[in-house]
Order: sequence, then C-alpha cells, then structure tokens
Amino acid sequence: MTEPRTVDALNAPSARRLAVDLAAAAIIAAAVGVIGWFAVQSVEWPAYSSSNVTRALATVGQVGAIAVLAACALVLTHARRSAARAARLVSFATVAGFVTVTLALPLGGTKLYLGGISVDQQFRTEYLTRLTSSPRLADMTYVDLPPFYSPGWFWLGGRFAKVFGLEGWAAFQPWSIISLAVAASVALALWLTVWSPARAVAATLATTVAMLLYGSAEPYGAAVAILMPPVLIIAWYAILRGHRGALVLVGLYLGFAVWFYTLYLGVAAFTVVLMGVVALIAAWIRERRVEWRYPVRVAVIGVIAFLIGLPAYGPFLLRAARDGTDAEGSAMHYLPEQGSVLPLPMLHFSLLGALALIGTVWILVRLRSCLHAQALGLAIAGVYLWALLSMTLTPIGTTLLGFRTEPVLHILLAAAGALGAVSLVGALGDGYPRYRQAGIVLGAIAAVGVSQTIPAQLAGEIAVAYSDTDGAGDRGDRRPAGAESSYRDVDAAILAATGRPRTDTVVLTADYGFLAIYPYWGFQNLTSNYANPLAKFSERSAAIEAWAKLESTDELVQALDAAPWRAPDAFVFRRSADGLALRLAEDVYPNDPNVRRYTVTFPEKLFEDPRFVVTETGPFVVVVRK
Repeated sequence: MTEPRTVDALNAPSARRLAVDLAAAAIIAAAVGVIGWFAVQSVEWPAYSSSNVTRALATVGQVGAIAVLAACALVLTHARRSAARAARLVSFATVAGFVTVTLALPLGGTKLYLGGISVDQQFRTEYLTRLTSSPRLADMTYVDLPPFYSPGWFWLGGRFAKVFGLEGWAAFQPWSIISLAVAASVALALWLTVWSPARAVAATLATTVAMLLYGSAEPYGAAVAILMPPVLIIAWYAILRGHRGALVLVGLYLGFAVWFYTLYLGVAAFTVVLMGVVALIAAWIRERRVEWRYPVRVAVIGVIAFLIGLPAYGPFLLRAARDGTDAEGSAMHYLPEQGSVLPLPMLHFSLLGALALIGTVWILVRLRSCLHAQALGLAIAGVYLWALLSMTLTPIGTTLLGFRTEPVLHILLAAAGALGAVSLVGALGDGYPRYRQAGIVLGAIAAVGVSQTIPAQLAGEIAVAYSDTDGAGDRGDRRPAGAESSYRDVDAAILAATGRPRTDTVVLTADYGFLAIYPYWGFQNLTSNYANPLAKFSERSAAIEAWAKLESTDELVQALDAAPWRAPDAFVFRRSADGLALRLAEDVYPNDPNVRRYTVTFPEKLFEDPRFVVTETGPFVVVVRK
C-alpha cells in the first residue's frame, strides 16, 4: 500500500476554517433540533401504533430535506464563494432537520425515547437523571463512587435538562434527538473537509440513515459512530503525512469518544493503531527501512486522547487501584447469537445491502490509489478484526462485545457505498451527461426509499416508548398506566418518612425504573453488567440474601449497621404470598441469556418495629428506616 498521489488525496484545510465550520454546524443543528422538537411536542399527536399521521409527516420532511441537500450539493459545487457559504450553512441545518423529523415526529405522542424506560434504556435514563440532579460526576446508582460508564453525553444532557427546566427522564427524548442532529451536522462539516461537496453530502446522508437505523436507540454511541468515517480518513492522512492539525483533530475525537462511549473508542483507537502498523509495514516493503515517524504520529494522537479522557476515568482508576474491583465484574459478559458470527451487510438483499456491496467493490478497486478507500478499508478491517478478537477471547471468560460494533460497520459501509455510488455516476457521466442525470435521480429515489423505512424499522422501539409508563404516570398510547404510576406515591412516602432530599437517600429496590425517574441512590444495580465494578455487585447480593434470612429486627438493624457500604435508608418491595419480595439477578455467562433472575423474600415481621415506617401503595410496600 503506497501513499496516494492522485487528486483523491485529502487537502487539509486551515484549522481556523475547520473550527468555524464545526462550531457553525453544532450551533445551527442544536437550534434546529430544539426548535423542531418543541414544535412537534406542541401538537397533540395520535399514538404512532394507532395512526399513520406522524409517519406520513416524517416522510414529507425527509423528502424535503433530501431535495434541499441535493440542491446544496449543486450550489457548493458550482456557485460562487458567497452562495457556497450560504449553502454550507443551509446544508448543516437540513441534515439536522432530517434527523429531527425522522425521530421527533414518530415519537411526538409520547414523552419517552426509543425503548421507553425498559431494559437498557432504564439504566441510561437513570444515568441522565443522576447527572441532572447534580453536575458532579458520579455513578448512576451507587453513592460515593466515581463513574465507570462514560459520563459525557449524560452530563451534557443533564445541563440541557436544567436549562430547559426538564426532569432527567423527560429530557432523554429531546436530548437524544438534538445530540444526534448535532452529530450528523458535524459529520457533514468533516466530510466537506475531506472531499468534494457532492461526495460529502452523499456520504453524510448515507451514514445518517445508517446511524438512525442501527444506532439511534443508543444515542451517545451513535454520536461517536457517525463521526468515525471522516475522522478515520483524516487519521490515515495524518499518519501518512504528519499534518499537525490533523493529528490534533484525531486526538480530540478519540478523547471525545472516551467521554461518550469507550467501546467505540476502543474500535477507533484499534483502527488508528492498525493504520500505523500498516503504514510501517508498507514503508518497510517499499524502502526496506523502519519509518519510526508513523508510530510516533500514532503515539501523539494517543497522548492527546489520553489527556482529554483522563478526567473522565482518572477517578475510577485511582479508586480501583486503592480499593480493588469486583473479581466477577461482567460488563463484557455477553455473547448473543449475533455476536458469534461475522455480519456481512453487503450480502443482504436490500437497498442498504446494495450500497454496502457498492462500497466494498469501490474500496477494492480504489485501494491502491485513493486515500479515502484505504482509510475506510482499514476501518472496516478493524471492525472485523475486533469482532474476531471478541470471539477468540470467549474461552477465557470474556468478550469485547463485538456484536455491538455492528452499527459502526453499517455506517462505514454506507460511507464507502455513497462514495462509490457518486464515483460510479461520475464515471458513467463522462461523455454521457444524461446517464449522470439519471444516476443522480436514482440516487435521490433510493435515499427517499431507505429513509422512509426508518420508522418502520424502529417500530419495536417506538412501540415500547408508547406502551411504557413515563415519569408523570402516563402512557403515550393513552391506555391504562402500569404499576409505575404508583412511583409518585412511593416517592412521597420516602420523602415524608426521611425528611431528606432524594440525593441523600439510598434505596434498595428491584424496580429500577423508580431510580430512573427519581434521583435516589440505589443499594444494588439492575444486573452486574451495568454495575460499577467498585460496588462489589456479587457481595452486595450476598448481603441482601443474608438479610432476608434473619429472624429479628435487632439482627437486621445490626447487619445494616455492619455493612461495608452505606446501608439502605429505604426498601421498596413487591408483596408476595411469602412476604416482601425483591427480584435480583446474577451473571450466568457464557449462557445466553447471560442473566438469571431470582427472588429474595423478606419476612414482614422484620419491619414490624418502631424503627421502621411501613407504607403500602399500589403493588409496592415501602419501608423506611427512621
């Protein structure tokens, strides 16, 4: 592999111009997202599951956005500087508008985001609620522990919630949509840096669609993933050419990824190292000498990323060095069937599958001469190597969660496919302008065709957003609320009995949706996969089981006082035939599912004492220690 010497080589812009573009993209997109979301929420929409109104309006918005983006690409290609600058700003707003109408309209009748407050969205909502209650970085559940999961997206979301006077759970939907709109617009600014306007717009639209289809349920990860293709192109350029501004930009991105999603940081950093190794090997083959400049450039990127990311993980690492972690930590203990095979989107019979196939062919054809094809090819290879390494590690009792990198793969292939499709249209148009015109029209039709399927592809997550009970005790589909509607009474009972703020109270409960809505500290997390390794999940579960077997209130009080952690100030149980029940979980990896649920039952007599206040509301029994 040689350094590209064709016109496809990236021309690095001035740092100032790029900074202005990135800032403009972020500010414009944030404004579009905020205005768009509030406009949608100002209307009383029917539930998505019982009406096609919001989907129809989303389609109208998507078609309009695609048409405007096509016009912007033409203006950026052929117009004078002043008109091109205006078109640049319009394109940033349009990409943000595309994301906003695609997500906000189908969710217009509910206050919840994709997936509601169920399963993974439960702990994500809990994290946002925690960092809305205070700007201090903290674990989502456990009191007095530094965060283990990347806090950046949630911290910014907490500040967004405070600015607009929203509770954490209510801010999850708008913040998800706005942050994805900003990420897509910033991606366009980066794409306009690395190639021509037509290719930049096509790549941005393709990767935005792929991001919405495969990554939008995990918005903090999607925000990192959609930026990865243009950043890795810049990284390859930086490693080959040593451009200082490019090295700094890649370091900033990796540092940003530390704060947002460490898994995608791992994939991106792994790819950057792979690029350095490939450049080193290519130089040896070409010149028979070791070119140390390549690993030095990779090291510079790594140092910048380390310095930016250290405040996010430094406190955790220091505490881990001092106190140790749970020997059975299981954040990486998950291997579904999806993670046991390599994804091959280019073999799928669909429009996106065809786009991935075009991208694969384009990379293989242009690999020797085009920097962009080399970078995307190495990135795709990096994702596959990560997945294979994840599978290889399974015999030693862990994985690298390779299956969770699929959104990155789809986005990279979509980028390559868009670039390949534009190149194909351009090649067909040489001497035959009508073929080029036909190709542009077909591309626009294909973009509309894929885009309008996004709500249907997300229908399951949208349905949960309407069927889950929100923090106000309502369901978006207007049907009777679930047991979660009693959370307000549970909250009132705890506040009345403790007389303390929520953020100074530890609650032991198996209803983790309660902790997602109210910023109480939890004594135990939903599963060990989400638990902070510093919290000693398995030891806490053993303590809970031991408390349930005690015979008297005195024994229970003594055990609570002797616990090595801050003991619960309140318990939220569900009543069962045998007593007061809690549903706990244990890690059973490598089994799939990787979590086993079991019930621990406390005798009611343990709390029949003046030292406890017992309140029953709905299906819950609330016990507060005086």
